[in-house]
Amino acid sequence: MGLPYNIFIAAFCSLGSFLFGGIIASVLTFDAFKSHFNNPSPSLTGAVVSTFNGGCFFGALAAGWLNDKLGRKRTVQVGSVIGLWGCAMQTGADNIGTLLAGRIIGGFSIGMLSMSVPLYNTEISPPKIRGFLVGLAQQMIGIGFIVANWVGYGSQYLSGNTQWRLPLALQMLPAFLLFVGIHFLPFSPRWLLEVGRDDEAKQVVLRLHGTNTPNKRKSAEQEYVLMYDNIKAEVSTRARRYSDLWATRAMLNRTLVSVGVQVFGQFTGINVINYYGPTMYASLGIDKGRLLLIQGIYGAVGPITNIMRIPAYEFSFITLILDTVGRRKPLMFGAASLVALFSVLAAIIASYPPEDGMTNFAAQRAGIAMIFLMSIVFSLSFGPVSWVLASEVFPTQTRALGTSVATCANWAFNVMLSEVSPIGMANIGWKFYILFIVLNTIDFLVIALFFPETKGRSLEEMAEVFGDARSPQALDEAHEKAANDRDELA
Repeated sequence: MGLPYNIFIAAFCSLGSFLFGGIIASVLTFDAFKSHFNNPSPSLTGAVVSTFNGGCFFGALAAGWLNDKLGRKRTVQVGSVIGLWGCAMQTGADNIGTLLAGRIIGGFSIGMLSMSVPLYNTEISPPKIRGFLVGLAQQMIGIGFIVANWVGYGSQYLSGNTQWRLPLALQMLPAFLLFVGIHFLPFSPRWLLEVGRDDEAKQVVLRLHGTNTPNKRKSAEQEYVLMYDNIKAEVSTRARRYSDLWATRAMLNRTLVSVGVQVFGQFTGINVINYYGPTMYASLGIDKGRLLLIQGIYGAVGPITNIMRIPAYEFSFITLILDTVGRRKPLMFGAASLVALFSVLAAIIASYPPEDGMTNFAAQRAGIAMIFLMSIVFSLSFGPVSWVLASEVFPTQTRALGTSVATCANWAFNVMLSEVSPIGMANIGWKFYILFIVLNTIDFLVIALFFPETKGRSLEEMAEVFGDARSPQALDEAHEKAANDRDELA
């Protein structure tokens, strides 16, 4: 089936997070929501967001174990069912306790999916287009934010509690589609090899590559051989423990890169805009009637940028950046650009605060432009790269656990920032953005000094990038045994 089949799988698997993230930014502004929950304070508003992210943390933690036991595909199905449960609780909530419980359960689901989907896409992707296919998950999340923001914009015209219950209920649709649809997609071939289902793994590799030409079949068989030898060698020589993530210097480097890129994605401040964008626009003096309209337009900017095509290359931006330029350069570009953009935004709000109904409209438009540019920069850097890099650096035996730990770190910092951001913006205003100027400066320096380049490498070739400290003799013996086993089976 080849590339179209690969693209379909990668895009479809991302449905689970299609609507969950962005809808809450609109819901928190609805008068009916505030009235029903007795005008929640900024700290309680932050709790509505942070409890979801806290659930994500524990979901990602559980998914590491489930991915090894059940496989990537079944773990995604489990996450979809839990998502349906959490969304139903949020939709029917009559008190803040039920709403928060539903947010935690929904977050647990997204934590599982946010770790499992990039892992699954990483393991089914050919090396030359892995950045594109894994990056599609971020693209679909971006499209989900577009849908969520415009659903929120339209829902403000509804009356009563339908105004906020309907957008929360719509989250169940992508979760249901994912639960049913992924049943018909293949298992990860690398997981199949780990659990001894070798013939099935080979058939999956042939389907993913396509075998309609001799060259494609030869390429598929070569990848299978490399995959088989390396995975069987790893299975025979490695245990599966969290301590393996820092057992050697090379593994520690892998873990720090994976965790670091996920944490740095939170340091960009993008989720502060996604969750509290209306609050940021209000600080520029924008009236309430236009807040959700601007948030809806904002949500479309990044994803639309990513799907634009460059005629000279016939690539989308996401393909050009990840599989041509690599991983490090986009990350450095993103961090440096966000330092400049947050600096300008902070200066605008500090210099032209809306007072007594008087607004400097030129400064207002400039502030909106800075926020929109942040979305574009994130979509061309940390958005897709963080998920690709976090899952591709690990060997097969620790890939699920390592990706789980990195995703947990992502959600842990997401919880912290979502909790403190409304309080910080309410109490210190523009000074709060200095935090992201400092954090993105740190991102740039660490990435420039310590992050390796991994583009174009197969998952089995990452040992060369990180210099795994296994003895050549042990490695050769393990590979020789795997090759002999493969020949005997053949």
